[in-house]
Amino acid sequence: MAVTAPALTPESIVRLEDATLVMLDQRRLPGERVELRFDRWQDVIDAIRTMAVRGAPAIGVAAAYAVAMAAQRSPAGSLEGLREDVERACVGLAAARPTAVNLAWAVDRMRETAAAPYAGPDELREALVERASAIHADEVERCRRIGEHGAELLRAGAQVLTHCNAGALATGGYGTALGIIRSAHRRDPRLHVWVDETRPLLQGARLTAWELEQDGIPGTLLTDSSAAWLMAQGKVDAVITGADRIARNGDVANKIGTYGLAVAARAHTVPFYVAAPTSTIDPGAASGADIPIEHRAPAEVAGAAAPGGYGVYNPAFDVTPADLISAIVTEDGVHRPPYRFG
Repeated sequence: MAVTAPALTPESIVRLEDATLVMLDQRRLPGERVELRFDRWQDVIDAIRTMAVRGAPAIGVAAAYAVAMAAQRSPAGSLEGLREDVERACVGLAAARPTAVNLAWAVDRMRETAAAPYAGPDELREALVERASAIHADEVERCRRIGEHGAELLRAGAQVLTHCNAGALATGGYGTALGIIRSAHRRDPRLHVWVDETRPLLQGARLTAWELEQDGIPGTLLTDSSAAWLMAQGKVDAVITGADRIARNGDVANKIGTYGLAVAARAHTVPFYVAAPTSTIDPGAASGADIPIEHRAPAEVAGAAAPGGYGVYNPAFDVTPADLISAIVTEDGVHRPPYRFG
């Protein structure tokens, strides 16, 4: 069921309400602000896959709430039975999207909570709700700290280019790349943002431009293919993106098109910054070669424009090598190369 959504707060993006998972449907923005309500964790998998909720930290938060909801909805009368139901939800949710590591990270935190000793199933149910809420609150706070650290990187009156949506919608609260932009704009309202449209799903045009408009931050939308020319004209002081997974050596997986921006930034001596919470760092990935890249439906690219049955290459992400990244900003501060995470 879809209803009118409240103001854009962390709780309006995703929350657990009376054993029901409620999320803002990001596919409908900016034209409509509606909420989706789920009482089955299996349906949350579909919402993640179809990008009703999207952005690495936000899908992790949604998955954590879905595990807690699964426990609340489980009819199990014993701890053993409830843990089995929780584990089924964890396995299913963790496989919903392969590239963003925050999803698996959040599910693992819920597993840790489920494995602790409890007096009975109701105590476990309560603990899972509390852990999911804490994961959400922690991600929002991490982003605020990222914003404060990253704002120091931008000069007064900076012209900043960003790609995809790494704002409140993508993180369940404040934002990573947009967190830096929000913090910098509070200090200096002259800051201006260049917003890549981000094909094929237009997260920049639909979501980032909308978030900036809500906050009164001046911005200009451009086609993805215009970004390099904009840099060549000296109109970009910095590029800031989010990340879906960061390897130990600093290689970064992010929305397709990010790598091209990094190459263009290097060619034009424009600093290229990545903003992400430490939950996005994958200690199991030595380099970008270890990061799985999701490929999405051909129809997202072909639409009605291409000849019927024409072949389509549609990776959702690419990997930017660490040596093209000027700094990676986490809640712990600004990290410079050589990067050694994990």
